[in-house]
Amino acid sequence: MTHVKKRITKALNNEHLTRAVLKSTTLSVKKRDHLVAEMSDFEAVRATAREVRQRSIDNFQAYSDQFADRFVAAGGVIHHASTAKEACDIVLKLLKEENAIKGVKSKSMVTEEIGLGQQLEAHGIDAVESDLGEYIVQLAGEPPSHITAPALHRSRESIGRLFADKLGVDYTDNPEELTAIARKLMRDRFTEAQFAISGANFMIAETGHIAIVENEGNVKMGLSVPPLYITVAGIDKFLEKPQDLDPIMQLLPTSATGQRATAYFHLLKPTQTGEDGPEQMHMILLDNGRSAAMQDPEYREMMLCIRCGACLNICPVYRSVGGHAYGTTYPGPMGAVLSNLLGDVPMSQPELPELSSLCGACKDICPVKIDIPRMLLGIRNHSEKPLLHKAAAVTWKVTMQTPQRYEIGSTLFRTANKLLSVVLKKNPFQPAKRSFRDLYKARKANR
Repeated sequence: MTHVKKRITKALNNEHLTRAVLKSTTLSVKKRDHLVAEMSDFEAVRATAREVRQRSIDNFQAYSDQFADRFVAAGGVIHHASTAKEACDIVLKLLKEENAIKGVKSKSMVTEEIGLGQQLEAHGIDAVESDLGEYIVQLAGEPPSHITAPALHRSRESIGRLFADKLGVDYTDNPEELTAIARKLMRDRFTEAQFAISGANFMIAETGHIAIVENEGNVKMGLSVPPLYITVAGIDKFLEKPQDLDPIMQLLPTSATGQRATAYFHLLKPTQTGEDGPEQMHMILLDNGRSAAMQDPEYREMMLCIRCGACLNICPVYRSVGGHAYGTTYPGPMGAVLSNLLGDVPMSQPELPELSSLCGACKDICPVKIDIPRMLLGIRNHSEKPLLHKAAAVTWKVTMQTPQRYEIGSTLFRTANKLLSVVLKKNPFQPAKRSFRDLYKARKANR
């Protein structure tokens, strides 16, 4: 936990960060709650969306095969990647074959997961993030702080200073002026891009379409101008048929950003001869631990996730420290579980579930009703704990079984704390001067 604690301490000491994160997450939840209150059938839609996602996970191999058949028949190319390295290698190979060294990349958490941006840069390939939030963190050399709002942790003043420093423009903290600066740079890049890379929200098995939601139109620009288009997506993102999008698209924008609908919704497919679109369209289907997770009876429920980020917005821990404190691609409650399922080594981040109050708010707000607290507890129970932690847990369990034991334990704790205070010359635990029981007895006696 040493590195995690350092990141948490750094975040808590950054007043600008904590203020920006709390403001943004609170606003998102408020907007979401307002829209949910307008939906008379909200719980029914949630139940349907969960059933859709459960069916997708139960049949992911069949849907994967069906999608591949439809996609290839339309003129696309399918690639399978077992690991993050394999996925990056495929992208690099495709770019090398076309001698493509300059392009655009749309917002995608799965490409963050595999470290694609760093690999492209290491091989001399210039891929500019076309989403404004991603572009901001790319300029800053930071990973995204949130899965739907990458620059959520930054104030407009810090973005203004970043643009002035990195782009050589005059400082401004006016959002419209900052957006105009980025738009001009981005439009110039789109016109000269040799390739475009994106993720995918879902893939439709029945038709071979890729479904993507966005608010800035960058995916459409990437599909329209560059000759080479590459999509990277996890094998947990299949849906059986187009109708399955209905309940999910009622919940995803609402839960993610408090919108009734995103500004753009795309159903993409390889273009035919004579149609506008890229000359080549490639789809990389990434496993990276997903197939094992989808077959794990204890944790497969996590793979229902639609990546809305609502659990981050409501989580009191995330609201306090932001995404970078977790040190993983996927932060917050969902990330604490998902980060232990994906990658080459399962359960490699056992400290992440400790960053939770287990209040259950993440389960309550999840649009597909994933029981995240249950899985957080499961990972906690499976992780190796120091002997002192185990002893403390056993002592707490025994003490809390009866009121009498609790009272005796409280007395012993206060006595031991006084002795430690004398030995250490400081109060290590600082309990209240008077216990709640003492205060209650005194109040009852004075009635």
